[in-house]
This record gives sequence, structure tokens and C-alpha cells, in this order.
Amino acid sequence: MMRSMFSGVSGLRAHQLMLDVVSNNIANVNSNGFKANRVLFADTFSQTLRNAAGVARNDASVNPIQVGLGVTVRATAAQFSTGSFQLTDRPFDTAISGDGFFVVNVGGEELYTRSGSFSIDAFNNLVDGSGGLVQGWLAGEDGNLVPVGALQTINFNEYQSIPAQSTQTLGIIGQLSPNTEIGTTVGSLAKVIDGLGTENQISVRFTKTGANTWDMNLYDADNNAVGATVALEFDPASGNLVLPTTPPTATFTPPTSGADPFTFSIDLTSQSTGLHQYGANTVVTITQDGRGPGALKDFGIAENGQISARYSNGVIKNIAQISVATFGNNEGLEKVGETHYRNSQVSGEPVRGIAGENDAGSIKSGVLEMSNVDLAREFTDLILAQRGFQASSRIITTSDEMIQELVNLKR
Repeated sequence: MMRSMFSGVSGLRAHQLMLDVVSNNIANVNSNGFKANRVLFADTFSQTLRNAAGVARNDASVNPIQVGLGVTVRATAAQFSTGSFQLTDRPFDTAISGDGFFVVNVGGEELYTRSGSFSIDAFNNLVDGSGGLVQGWLAGEDGNLVPVGALQTINFNEYQSIPAQSTQTLGIIGQLSPNTEIGTTVGSLAKVIDGLGTENQISVRFTKTGANTWDMNLYDADNNAVGATVALEFDPASGNLVLPTTPPTATFTPPTSGADPFTFSIDLTSQSTGLHQYGANTVVTITQDGRGPGALKDFGIAENGQISARYSNGVIKNIAQISVATFGNNEGLEKVGETHYRNSQVSGEPVRGIAGENDAGSIKSGVLEMSNVDLAREFTDLILAQRGFQASSRIITTSDEMIQELVNLKR
């Protein structure tokens, strides 16, 4: 049989595979996070009919005579350019702007994906579109988020609510008028929150005792004293507080809620400008840092992958960190379906870290990365695959006609 016929057969196979790859690219033009593939051809083994040889001096050398035996597909290479972004406004729709992959656990195996269409399943796990468990780090019991150590499944069971916190600091800001007559009492209403989240009303009263001295007293709603009298002294030149030099404290016993007594400090200096004695009028503002219990309302995702939760009591806290993995050779990753990849010997080991650091791209929330398939290029490649297939088939039919001529020599 003629070598040309087998070359034609190899051309048919190679261009059929090219057609398969191009068709798959076109079919996934709307698959989130999909990366297009391209086919790389190479010639196969060549049969040597005459080796190259050197001859005597001043004579011509002899070049080799070789006949190629067809074409083969050397590789299919994924193109990892970033696709365009589609705005969705869903907080858990995320995309990586730059290099990197989300890390997911599927059936106990760590896989990687560019598709960031996440949601929360029935078990409060953060999952991707195919049910893969998104991996990252969770905040500790103290609320600190340290993205180090082994990856964890991001689960929100422990973050559905936050308990009440009793008032720890009562901040007093404002001014007491130096024109107030000695013996006069001025005051302001405030609230403190106990350990069960109940608001309790208190009043803060200032009684002028001298030219630059005042007594401060706290009372509950039943006019019972809360803590001891605090003597205040102001600098006559600047109006700044001189005494006390350390924040006083007071212990409050909730009258109705049944909560335990709690102690709070009274901050007279570090809240904004603190408490002073100057101005024509007395103006006092009182703040406190207690809060009631809160239920989880919604989430937000920052560019570094930190997930923050907002609660019904107004508290916003970081609760988790999404991990981003990078590889030395993205084209060495193996596709396993559902836009997931598996690392291989040639891709290198994953470097798991934080978005925006160590060459990893940043995370965009409320958008999805679309496929990077270029339809104009794919349709052009489709034509090339078709023409290459037709040309290879012509090789076979021409070779068949030549063989037929040889057979006819016998007649």
C-alpha cells in the first residue's frame, strides 16, 4: 500500500479531533468559567530512504531523503485568558480577575474551578454550581480570621446569630458650661444594655461644686444610684479634664430582665474630644457599646475573599476567607467536567492563598466570569478543520486511483 494513503488517514483523524475540540468550544460558549481549547498539530515519524553522508574533500555532500508518514495531534492546550464579566448583583456570584482558581472539595477530592456561581446548601455549606464544597478558612471563636493552616469547608452554621453583649464602656462627650451656678445640677438620659440584650435607662447628672469642679452621679430608672460619685476637675485655662486620671467604673443591676449585674467603665477622654468645661451652654452626648442579639441578614465578599456577615443588630463581622489557588503551569491541569480541574504532575502543586496576594487575582462579587470562547475564531477554525478533512480525504481517493491504475496493468 502507498504511504500517502496512510498519511491521508492520519490527516482525517487529526482534523476530526480538531473538529471535536472546536465543536466543544462552541457548545460551551455560555458556560461560566469555561476555558477554550486549541489543537496543536505535528508531523509524525519520517521514513529515511537515504541517510545524510559526507564525501571526500572538494566533493558535494549528500542530503538525507526522508518521507513523512502523516500528521498527529501533539497537544490540546487550554487558553486561560480571563473571560468577560457578567453583572448579576448576587453577593455569592464571584469571579477572579487575574490568575487563580477557587478551591472546592468534591467527594473528598480537592478540585479547582473558575466558575464562582456559589450558593448556600441545606446544611449551610457554601457550594459551587455542581455541589462542590468551597474551601477556605473560618474565623475563630474570638472572631479573629487568620487565613493559615489547612483549608476548611466554609460552613455558616455557627454564624446564624450572635449573642447579646452587655455595655462595656459608657462614653461621655461634650461640654459643661463654666457659667453654671454652683449647686446646679444638669443631666442627660442614656441607656445601657444587659447580658440578655435588654435596654435599661439611666441618667447621668452633673452637679457643679466649685469654680472648676463637678460631681458626676449615675441613677437607674427608679432613681437608685449606680456606682459611686465621681469628682471631676477641669483645667481653668484650657477647660480640659484633669481629674479623674483613670476611667471610673460603675456596676448596674438590671431591675426586671433577670440578667446578671454587669460592670462598665466611663470614658471621659477618648471618645472623640471627650468631656470639657467651656462654652456658653452645657451639651452632653452619651454613647455605649452594648448590643442586643442579632440574626444573620446578608453577606458581603471583599476583593481579598473575606466574607462578612451583617446582623439585624447592625453588627458586621468577618466570618470566613475564600481561598484562591495558583499553579506554575495552568495548561497542565486536567479537566474533569463541571468546569472543574485536577492538578497533574506537569501543572505543579497548588499554592493556596489569599486573593490579590502572591500573583493571585482579586475576587469580584456580584459578577460571573463568562466563557473565553471567541466565536469568530472558532468558526474560522471550524472551516479550517473542514477543509483539512476534505484535503486528507482527497489524498486517500487519489492514492486509491493510483492503486487502481497499477491493478489495471495486469489486464
